[in-house]
Amino acid sequence: MMPVRAVLAIVSIIALTSAAAFAQRGWESYDAGHPVTVEGLILVSTFEDPQATISVKGADKIWTVTLAPVSQMIERGVKADLVAVGKKVSAYGYPSKIEMNEMRAERISMDGKTYELR
Repeated sequence: MMPVRAVLAIVSIIALTSAAAFAQRGWESYDAGHPVTVEGLILVSTFEDPQATISVKGADKIWTVTLAPVSQMIERGVKADLVAVGKKVSAYGYPSKIEMNEMRAERISMDGKTYELR
């Protein structure tokens, strides 16, 4: 029988490897060949890991905009109050190949300043 520490180590390695593979595969679901810009008011803001997200009322539909992990957002100067409900935002990024009206933002602009997220 394996010691408990060995079992925990193996389970941890499998979990980390699986999570990394899933995260990397996830970016393939966005169409980098057809970037979009969505401008409008933030209707919903979720500033928590694994990715911060906002819902933006665009000109003709509501978009779910996937931002970056919270630590990365803060590192680039984007705090929760900056992407709060009611703020106007312009998000540039790539539309999802899977989910309608969803995109991954490469950068956002608000209050006259642009923030690179990736």
